[in-house]
Order: sequence, then C-alpha cells, then structure tokens
Amino acid sequence: MDMYTSSLSPALDIGTGCYLLVLTVLSIVGNLLVIITAVKRSSRMKPPELLCVNLAVTDLGAAVTMYPLAVASAWSHRWLGGDITCIYYGLAGFFFGVASIMNLTVLAIVRFTVSLNLQAPNEKISMRTVKMLCLWIWFYGLVWSLFPLLGWGKYGPEPFGLSCSLAWGNMKTEGFSFVISMLSFNLIIPTAIIIGCYFGIAINLYFTQKRSLKNSKQVPNIVKLHRRLLIIAVLVSLGFIGCWAPYGMVSLWSILQDSSTIPPEISLLPCMFAKSSTAYNPMIYYIFSQNFKKEVKQLRLGCQRSNSCPVTNSITDNSIYMVSNTIKPKIEARSSLLEIMKSETVYLG
Repeated sequence: MDMYTSSLSPALDIGTGCYLLVLTVLSIVGNLLVIITAVKRSSRMKPPELLCVNLAVTDLGAAVTMYPLAVASAWSHRWLGGDITCIYYGLAGFFFGVASIMNLTVLAIVRFTVSLNLQAPNEKISMRTVKMLCLWIWFYGLVWSLFPLLGWGKYGPEPFGLSCSLAWGNMKTEGFSFVISMLSFNLIIPTAIIIGCYFGIAINLYFTQKRSLKNSKQVPNIVKLHRRLLIIAVLVSLGFIGCWAPYGMVSLWSILQDSSTIPPEISLLPCMFAKSSTAYNPMIYYIFSQNFKKEVKQLRLGCQRSNSCPVTNSITDNSIYMVSNTIKPKIEARSSLLEIMKSETVYLG
C-alpha cells in the first residue's frame, strides 16, 4: 500500500465523497449568492463590504479548485494524480486558508476602526484603502503558500490518504521553524487580533449606549445596528476558527508525537470539519441578515431590478455588511434652514 492509497474502508470512502459533494454544492451556491447580491448593489457598495465579498471569493475558490478532486479521489479509494496533484491541492488549501484568516483579521480591524468613529461619519476608511488591503491579503496568502515549494516546509498526503496538506509529520526537525512561524503569524496572532478588536467594539458599544441612555430612554438605531453586525462578524470568525482548531490540534500532535498513533478514521474527522468552513458564512448571513434574505428570495424568484423589486435602504434594514441612510437631525427652536436639511450618512462596516 503506497501513501496515496486510502487507509479507510470502501464504505467510509464513499461516505466521505458524498459529504464533500454536498459541501461543494453548498459552498459554491452560498458564496455565489453573496457575490451576486453584492454585484447587484455594487453602485451602493461601501468600502468595508468589499472585505466580506473578498471572503466569499476565498471560500468559493477553495470549493471550486479543491473539493471536486477530493470527491473523485474518495470515490476512487486513492488519491488521484500522485505528487503533482498532491502539491497542487496542499498549496491551494494553504493559500485559501491563510487568505481567509487574514481577511477575517483585516475585517475585524476595519470594523473596530469604524466603531471608533460613530460620532464622526466623515472619518471613514476609503474604498482605495480597502482595495489595497484585499490585494495585500491575496499576496500574503500566496507568499506563505509558496514557502514549502521553496524548501521551507513541505506538502504531503494526509494520513488517511484521501487529501493533501502540509506534511506535518515530516517537519519535526527540518521544517519546525516553518511550523512555529506559520502558527504564530497565521493562527495565534490573527486570532488574538480578532478577539481584541471585537471585544473592543463590544466595550465601545456598551459605553455609547450607556451615554445615550442618560439623555434618552431609547437605544439609538446606530447602536442596535452595530450590535447586529457585531453578532454576524463574531459568528463568522468563530465559525472559521472553530472549524480549523481541531485540525490544528491534530496537526500539532503529528509534529510533537508520532502521527501513526492517530487512527486514520480519527484524523479524517478534523480535516472534513475544517473543509466545512467554506459553507458556513452564507448560512450565517441568511439567518441573521434580513436584507440578504430578501435579496436571495428575489434572485430565487427571478426578480430583476424593477418596481417589483425595490431597493431597500432603510435604517431598520439589517444588511450583511453595513446600512446607509440619511438621518435628519433633530429640529431645535433656533435651527436654521441649513441645519434642518443637514443629513448624515452612516456606514456600519
């Protein structure tokens, strides 16, 4: 039995292939819906929204370029293509994985920055800045994915023989510096930044709400909307980190101990669980975003941009990324006509 032959039972191979096929369909359809709805409202797209679209692109890229080969290999009871496709699959998985975690990190920083400027709506992150951040995310992921090809790290088959990734068991000595650096810069530090940013947003919203309640008995709409977006952002981040955490622990065990002590069936579960991360985000958007749900239903009914498909842009809407609206300030006794007509545009990134 060579290293590309499945060490699982034929029945488990078939079941794994079916699971991956369902995951492929869910990932492609869900992330395509996110991208399509964003394209439909591209003229009204705000800078932070582009990061959420970029995240959908990374998930879609992983599903399209990787999962079909994994399905075919599972149903063939061995990895197809040998060394070439194994390196390709490992590189693609590492590339999209690093891009995703860095996208979540940048998104958390952007959301935190925006939350600090609730009372100064003109001080926002520009579209040019966000585009540069997106390019940096892809470049960062590409650089890290190329390191194993240049001799720092290594790609290889998973212990169960139906997938390829970083060859954790072969990097106990030569590639140990790569493992430490990779885990530090692509897992530990990004996770700490994400937790810190969203914790900071929660504290800022708490004190903003507390200050507003001193002058009024009602919670401002801007606080309510930021709170909803915070829930969505936290769930998306937890979904990704939670999916990859078991795989990371098994990988660490393979480095620190003998990977042969882990049964193939056990090593399969974290790998399959990690792949499911590409399908969660659209589900989270659909459940928690009323606006996204409406747009998906319009697409499902074949509704085009017309009077029958009005564009929602109300302060009560719960968009995936942000809500924009023109809010009139309160009219005071001595307000001039210009003050009455003054409006503010609120971005909830």
